[in-house]
Amino acid sequence: MRKKIIWTILLLLVFIGGFLAWQVFGPTVSAPAEKYFYIRTGSSYADVKESLTETKIISNPYFFDLLAKQVKYNRSVKAGRYAIKQGMSLLSLVRMLRSGNQAPVNLVITKLRTKEDLAARLGNSFEADSARFSALLYNSEWWKQYQLDSNTLMTSIIPNTYTFLWNTSPEKVLAKLEKEKEKFWNEERRGKARNMNLNPEQVYTLASIVEEETNKDEDKGKIASVYLNRFHNNMKLQADPTVKYALRNFALKRVREKHIAVASPYNTYQNLGLPPGPICTPSAKTIDAVLNAPATNYLFFVAKPDWSGLSNFAQSYDEHLVYAKSYQRFLDSVNIK
Repeated sequence: MRKKIIWTILLLLVFIGGFLAWQVFGPTVSAPAEKYFYIRTGSSYADVKESLTETKIISNPYFFDLLAKQVKYNRSVKAGRYAIKQGMSLLSLVRMLRSGNQAPVNLVITKLRTKEDLAARLGNSFEADSARFSALLYNSEWWKQYQLDSNTLMTSIIPNTYTFLWNTSPEKVLAKLEKEKEKFWNEERRGKARNMNLNPEQVYTLASIVEEETNKDEDKGKIASVYLNRFHNNMKLQADPTVKYALRNFALKRVREKHIAVASPYNTYQNLGLPPGPICTPSAKTIDAVLNAPATNYLFFVAKPDWSGLSNFAQSYDEHLVYAKSYQRFLDSVNIK
């Protein structure tokens, strides 16, 4: 009888030990639908435990609490974005949160047109919302440290993929992007800009126009040469994309007389020289196309009367009119108003 009791106790201890081991070391953690768990800045330990329970990442807060207190995580909550793997152990979860081992955010920036677009993109990627980023983007005093203003600050954005932590502040995000811009503008690129009698911000602004004119790499350099020739010959650039930007109508298919009459410093039909800032964030490839633009005598270009996306280039206005009328007939034929 005594042996039976002893064996029963031993089996019970083994069962309890196994249960405890399973709770701590077993695959008891469930991944949320988005695979990440977010801890906002200023969150308390109680907030974290409640959120983990509500999202069903953990099923037994008692054991989480036990482990957290053992490693003193309850005294050291770290904000961030944490990758939760299905079936990870409770011990692994606590250790990850305790160490602050965040999953990085890959910020992918492609073509953006306005500061509002940029604020929205950043607000969707970080803890800070778009309103906080927008406030900084409109803070002219903050941008003075980089010799930029409300028009030129977008030149600090070079489209690329950048790695951050989710809870990085807006100031640090934009400071890093500015730092990456300085790396992009190496001495070789700055030297090419100087040879064109332009500074990096002007090259970027011109590249933004080229970016909006075409997505055909083979035409970018030639289009850049047209605008460079006009710029250096004191001619108005007369770039349709600048009118669309002035109107904030990026879906406009045909620019007409009523459109080019809009009063705006960005309207290059009304003003000499480059607009006061870029009209989008051009790709590195487009910036380099401007810096390496071929020497031409082209002063005009217009899209070819087909769907190729390529352009016809001309040195004289009479030659250009022939191409332009052909393209206008094409637009009429396909009923683009």
